[in-house]
Amino acid sequence: MTIALTIAGSDPSGGAGLQADLKTFHHFQVYGTSVVSLLTVQNTQSVLDVRIMDVDLVLAQLDAVLSDVPPSAAKTGALGSARLIEAIADRAQRFAFPLVVDPVMVSKHGDRLIDDDTIDSIRRRLLPTATWVTPNRHEAQVITQSKIDDVASMEQAAKQIADMGPDNVWIKGGRLGDESLDVVRIGSETRHLRGPWIDTQDTHGTGCVLSAALTANLALGVDAWQAAETAKAFLTRALRPHPKIGRGIGPVNFFPPND
Repeated sequence: MTIALTIAGSDPSGGAGLQADLKTFHHFQVYGTSVVSLLTVQNTQSVLDVRIMDVDLVLAQLDAVLSDVPPSAAKTGALGSARLIEAIADRAQRFAFPLVVDPVMVSKHGDRLIDDDTIDSIRRRLLPTATWVTPNRHEAQVITQSKIDDVASMEQAAKQIADMGPDNVWIKGGRLGDESLDVVRIGSETRHLRGPWIDTQDTHGTGCVLSAALTANLALGVDAWQAAETAKAFLTRALRPHPKIGRGIGPVNFFPPND
């Protein structure tokens, strides 16, 4: 049985965070384990509260998993504080498996979710431990401290982020005409991943789902380019049928039909 690990926050509405990660792992027939980094009080309409877990408790969870149920790949989501990020980064230096870092720092609308010290810890400490980093365009702007408004600037940002230490960089570019266009840099090679733009408001947790799909495929031993293409295709399928869960921005469909 292939195992993957998520170190992420909890979303009680089930559409994002570690709940979305575990559902995505299961879709790829990968057994999911989880370390809770923070608790949120949220649903499809709003986030009411966030409580970051004590660093010692997070590390104890991580040690419990690694000592008994070691994964073939892992990912991080929202970590919440500079101190927790640095603690995870210290452990990640000893990981014998790929680590996907989803740097949850800026919302889809461009709103900052964490402070400058926490962003700096992601940039200096966590990114150098990553096999993959998967920022959206707004997060890539914060990491590189540069404006990203077209494909060329996305490509330049991917190179800048790669120079910070991660092996591979995936910048989620969002809508470009009738397409969803991402820039993926693996080693020194850059490609564009394209998919149709799906007009839906059921987009809660899309970043979590994409990085979790990538993690699951890496755990299965799929090569880097194929893992990225498979993850992109899965998210596209998950966005097409609208499950209409909740009264706000709902989750994707975790039971997507195959094309």
